Formats: sequence, C-alpha cells, structure tokens
Amino acid sequence: MDIRSVQNIPSYSIEAIAGLIPIKLHFQKLGGRSQLHGYKLPPSHLICSLIDSSFSTSSNLKANTLDSLTNWQCLLVKGHLIDIANKSNECFPSFASLDFEFFPGHRVIDNFSDHFSFNVCDKEKDDKSCTHQLDKMVLESSSSPFIAIITSDMSIKNNVATSIVHIHTFNNPLTKMIHHVVHVTSTEAELFAIRCGINQIIDSDNISKIIVITDFIYVARKIFDLSVHPYQVQSIAIVSDLCKFFIQHKNNSIEFLECLSHLKWRLHNEIDKETKMFNLNPLYSCKSSWDFSKKCKSKDILKVWKITFQASDLKGNQFLDLLDDDNNIIELSYVKEGSWLKVFSHSNSLCAHATRVITNHAPIGEYRLRFFPREEFKYSCSLYPIESRCHILHECGRFNSY
Repeated sequence: MDIRSVQNIPSYSIEAIAGLIPIKLHFQKLGGRSQLHGYKLPPSHLICSLIDSSFSTSSNLKANTLDSLTNWQCLLVKGHLIDIANKSNECFPSFASLDFEFFPGHRVIDNFSDHFSFNVCDKEKDDKSCTHQLDKMVLESSSSPFIAIITSDMSIKNNVATSIVHIHTFNNPLTKMIHHVVHVTSTEAELFAIRCGINQIIDSDNISKIIVITDFIYVARKIFDLSVHPYQVQSIAIVSDLCKFFIQHKNNSIEFLECLSHLKWRLHNEIDKETKMFNLNPLYSCKSSWDFSKKCKSKDILKVWKITFQASDLKGNQFLDLLDDDNNIIELSYVKEGSWLKVFSHSNSLCAHATRVITNHAPIGEYRLRFFPREEFKYSCSLYPIESRCHILHECGRFNSY
C-alpha cells in the first residue's frame, strides 16, 4: 500500500463505524460517572461524612465536613472529592446495601422462596397463543375472590414519568392509581408502579394471591436482586410489603406475568394508551435519580461526540451518510456495536467491504484517482468516465439488481 493512502486512512470514521467513542470522551464519561459512585457508599462511610454533615452522627466528623473547611484546606483536598460534594444535592437516595432486608436470614429469598414466581412469555409461541393464555388466566382469576390482578405500565415525556396501575378484584370496582415523577428512568417508574399496586393490595381481606402483569419482567426481577443496584430503595419497600403479606398466611403468594407490549392485550393496552395521554412539563428544578443522572452523563458525552464528528476534519469529507428506514441520517452510537457494525458484523468480508464504501476507500477509479493520479485506468461503464461511489450506488446499470 502506498504511504499516501496510509496517511489518509480516516481513523476517526472507522472508530465511528465500529462504535468506538474517542478515548478523550470516554475518559470524560468515566470521570462524570465516578462522581456518582459516592452515592453507593453507606451513610457511615468517612467520605459521606466529609461531603455532607447530615450523614455524620459524631461531632468530631461534623467538624471535618467540606462546608466547614477554609479555602486553604479546600485546596489541599482532592478535586474529585470536591466534585462529589458539589453533586451531593443533585440525586435522591437510591442505594441501601446495608438495609436489614439484605441481611442473610432476613432476606425474602431465604424465608419465602416458594411464595413468588415469574411467568415469562414463550418467544416461540405466536402472538395469538400468548394472548389466549392471558385471557384464560384473567377469566379464571376474576371469578375467584381470593385473587387480585395488578396491571401496570409507564411512559416518559419531557423527563416526566407517568406510572399507572389498575387493580382488579372480585366483585369490586376497578382501582386506578396515577403517579407522575420527574427525572427518573423507565425502570424506576415501572418499579414504582408495581410497588404502589402491591402496597394497595396487601391489606385487603381474603386476598391470598397477587398477579402482577407487566411488560417489564426484568424490572420485577430487580425486586429480589441482592446485588448492589440503583433500585434498592424501591426494592426494599416492595420486599417489606411482600414479607408482611406472606406472613399473614402460609399460602399467600405473588406471580409476575409478562405481557409483551406488541401483543396489545386489552387490559395492558388500555393502560398503555392512558400513560401516553399526559403531556406534562416540569416547572421547577428537581433532584434526579442516580440512574437518571448516569444516563444524562452518557447522553451529554454522546451529544458532544455527534457534534465534533460532524464538525471535525477528522471525519473526512468522503464519509457516506446512510439513512434509516425513516430517511433520517443514521447517528453515532456506542451501544450494542454502534449504528453500523451491528448490521454487517456477522461477516468479516462484508464488514471490510462496507467500511471501504462508507469511508470511500474502496479500490475503484475514484479512489485510485485520489492517490495515484498519474496511473491510467479505464472504467467499463460507458455512461460515466470515472468509477465513483455515487455512480455505482445510484446510477450504474451493472449494479441495479443490488
């Protein structure tokens, strides 16, 4: 390969195709996220006592909080700790790793492992069979005074999450609950909806079984997840209610049933439509959840990447902007192999060919003319003097079949 072509390899474009964010932006993303890790620490941790005096129970520790330090002392403190302190009022509590509910012997999976279950949709079955199974379950359950059915769903617009819960019980009117919350993720909003439904049912008379129908079955599994995750506060509240419900009678149980959104099953589809009816806008600045803040950090970095990619000379003026099914330019992404690689990564040869086409480094006349202008070459198509990428993709009759 000629040294001129090596020097002009569009590495920035190839990184974009591979879904590799520039290392500088990657470090910025990690740095921003690391400031959120302070929220994972238990309140008794020394760093928490430095950040906020409200965490400290000892008067000696309160005297060492960052708020009480002089300017000279603040200069001696590492900047990263200062950044964590500055963000200490932005997030509301999400972690509770040292809560009593997570202690061995007191966990719900230790004492009531046979009282909860998950019924996941069989992906091999057709939609009609799944819908029929849901209808059969509701028909059998609705005739029993001992079963309560909870259906939940959520949607997010303008950073406002709307959670709706419908509770169906025998010979009782429908119970409906609607909640709005700002700056949370879809996982947290759905988990909160499930929490509200369960909390409403556990004190009802004669109820021995709760069926929760959701299209976020992975969210329901977070309730019993013992690892450190940003939904622990919600999980603890739900587990506390469930333990109370299970203790009431040894036969009490709960079942989480998956209902995929695309099925448009009548009970769930009704809630799905309701959640999309609201179009609210937050009036005041609010605290964010840890997970939402983490998501915002990633979005900000991705936005910077998109802007610099379009404006930077490193992209090169030969990069081919492809369109999606809605005729919008495909944008950069580093999630799930990026925007391009996930389409042709199954074949090494196809990946190589596609990359050459997108960066205009395919071995055609247009490429040779740029790097080897003194060489002579002929193009077999008489309609165009130069074998260009644009002509091959849009005009040349030899490739119409593709």
